[in-house]
Amino acid sequence: MHQALYRKWRPQTFDDVRGQEHITSILKYEAEHNAFCHAYLFCGSRGTGKTTCAKILAKAVNCETPVNGSPCGVCASCRAIDAGAATDVLEMDAASNNGVDNIRDIRDEVVYAPSMLKYRVYIIDEVHMLSGSAFNALLKTLEEPPSYVVFILATTEMHKLPATIVSRCQRFEFRRIATPVLRDRLLYIAEQEGIEIEPDAALLLAKLAQGGMRDAISLLELCAGARQRITPALVNDTVGLTGRDTMLRVVRAISARDYDALYAQVDEVVQSAKDLGVFWQDLIALYRDIMVVKTTKNYATYLDLTDEESRQLKEVSALFTKETILYHQRLLDQAFITMQGANALKRVTAEITLTRMCDEALNTSNEALLSRIARLEEQMITGGWRRAAAPEIAPIEAPAAMNTAEQTPEEIPAEVSAPDIAPQVEAAEPKPTAASPVDTTGKRVLRPVKCWAEVVQRVSAQDPMSGSFVKNARAYHSEDGKIILRFDNDFSLMMIDRDDTKDHLRGALSVCLQREVKERELITEVIPKTPTGCAIDEIIEALEEN
Repeated sequence: MHQALYRKWRPQTFDDVRGQEHITSILKYEAEHNAFCHAYLFCGSRGTGKTTCAKILAKAVNCETPVNGSPCGVCASCRAIDAGAATDVLEMDAASNNGVDNIRDIRDEVVYAPSMLKYRVYIIDEVHMLSGSAFNALLKTLEEPPSYVVFILATTEMHKLPATIVSRCQRFEFRRIATPVLRDRLLYIAEQEGIEIEPDAALLLAKLAQGGMRDAISLLELCAGARQRITPALVNDTVGLTGRDTMLRVVRAISARDYDALYAQVDEVVQSAKDLGVFWQDLIALYRDIMVVKTTKNYATYLDLTDEESRQLKEVSALFTKETILYHQRLLDQAFITMQGANALKRVTAEITLTRMCDEALNTSNEALLSRIARLEEQMITGGWRRAAAPEIAPIEAPAAMNTAEQTPEEIPAEVSAPDIAPQVEAAEPKPTAASPVDTTGKRVLRPVKCWAEVVQRVSAQDPMSGSFVKNARAYHSEDGKIILRFDNDFSLMMIDRDDTKDHLRGALSVCLQREVKERELITEVIPKTPTGCAIDEIIEALEEN
């Protein structure tokens, strides 16, 4: 008979339990020193190892030859418990046995000594499901059980337990297992089972498990049923996900107000076997990741991302202000609540919400107004230096030469004044040069522009061709506040040295630096890169530019 993978690979010792070292280390110490407590309370989310640790602990207290606090697995007691033949280890599901009579049976049994093992162990799973009278019946026995009885209570909702029960137990809180730990475990199981899986697919399965080892292994077994190499695309198709790339295209379409792309994406989800509600949850989760990237510096600490996903999120987050992201999240949350209440209107709700997300003017809420104000502030920073189109002036023919010596002042027309004849020429502003401040040694003192990657993204969004040349430039701050752009060749400088491109470039710099970058403050020059001959210098330079 086939055995599910999560049962087949259930840990048999404390050392095999992953992600709960803060708990297993204490339980191993108590087992090694024979210092067991009379009642334990294991609480935490599903699939984190509560029942597994309860069964290991039941074997540890009865093991004849424990090894470093873990059961040996070969003695008669361990083999009897593993085979389910030990009558002294009783496991009860409180979800289906939650009456007072069930607890009274336990209370009547504890007066008898164990028949086979050293301790009689009661494992009560989902203990929060017990009724109030059942808790009262358990209370006295739990407080002062016989010396040969051990209670192990497990629950996913500790807040539902009476304080009188919690105070009589040694409590352990099981944390959600970290995504890297889940990924490594999945790769190990797949290798042992002969399942071909890509590391990115294992990472995706680990994310979907949300910290639960049992869920992760179950998803692995589900995808393995396809009898082919497990890839991220296969995981998306099997589980019914939309995929990160598709969600990023949706967000870019919202930024570009591409209504056709948005309606086409909704239609694709509806026509496929995927649930529109799951699509909406994925979109909400993506906006959460965008907000984390937008507001934090060490976003990799809070997000489980590959290098490519990190790059894509940084690129997308630059398209919106924080106020706009919060406005979009509010609309997504409201739409999700509506979808749950009216299943038949999911498509209508999704399409209307995406339309409202494209244009804040369609909404008069405070969030929409804040988003519009933030966009205006950004435009004020970048729009103060926009050039007005110069009016075309018809060429004026030079007047015929006249003899000024013979012309008297009376011959000059009265309506022509002296300034019209000889207008004062305004002193033109000197064109900026490539000079920059120097230190006492005669060398430039330049600091890399830290936000250059975001500047490149903004320029590329407005002018992709120019963005390709800007990407290869090196940007520095000079001591007098100017921005120095260095190019490798004259052709790149020629492609950038255009009024519209410089406008886009200065606009992006103004937004990223939070100040207006004037035309005279932007200096371009050509300095080819020369090989330094030292790898460490190249690495340091690359880090400074990024």
